[in-house]
Amino acid sequence: MPVDTASWSPVAIKVYEQKKNSAVTYNYQSVRHLRFEMALRAAIVAEADALSHSGLRFATFKNAHCNEQFWNLTEIGGFRIRDDSAPAAGIRDIFNNGSKYATECATATTIVVYKGVLDSIPESDFNRLFADLFLYDWDVNDNLRLTTKSGTESYLGDLLYFNNPDFSPDTPQWRGENVIKIGDDLYYGHPFGVVPAATIIAGLNRYRRPESNQSAYLMEDVTQPGYLYLSQFAPDARSIIRVRIGDQHFVY
Repeated sequence: MPVDTASWSPVAIKVYEQKKNSAVTYNYQSVRHLRFEMALRAAIVAEADALSHSGLRFATFKNAHCNEQFWNLTEIGGFRIRDDSAPAAGIRDIFNNGSKYATECATATTIVVYKGVLDSIPESDFNRLFADLFLYDWDVNDNLRLTTKSGTESYLGDLLYFNNPDFSPDTPQWRGENVIKIGDDLYYGHPFGVVPAATIIAGLNRYRRPESNQSAYLMEDVTQPGYLYLSQFAPDARSIIRVRIGDQHFVY
């Protein structure tokens, strides 16, 4: 029995069809799990594009900035949610008042994922799961359940990394670029914006050691949030029924 995708977004449908037609079999604990992953992927793609237009500035951690109406700036350049602010409100403010913030690529990437999750679960659950929210590099809340695998297929909404192995020691912030895949050859990376891989590679290559011939490249590592764990907070949470895609086998 096929999954009804009539109400899904184009991004969700695209990822579903790609996974369904893959030679790799993807196992899901329930239709809810499957549906939630596709919806969250679509939300991450949408919010990556939104953050690219928010006015968020680029800065090393030493020069980071945030809107102190919602966040406290820590000594190491991270943003910690104020005691009198809700995590959901703080995340939304970054998208609404991006010019009041400055950070580097890893933090920007995690901000997109948090906003995608906020779009996908009730706000009360988001505030509870991510209380005392701290935005800094890859220091993420355990409830995001980020995991990284190497050598796997990547899909829209996945977090990827362009490595610059021969980066100049004078500009260590350009040792690589954390990105979110939002198209077949489109990636959101801060401060590049939404661009193809060639643009990011060319940008990183400008910050290599003198006379270096080793180009930056897209790594095979794929990072994802914990779709199964987070799906229990989906507004339409139902009982668990196993489903599998990749070989056309579904059970409701």
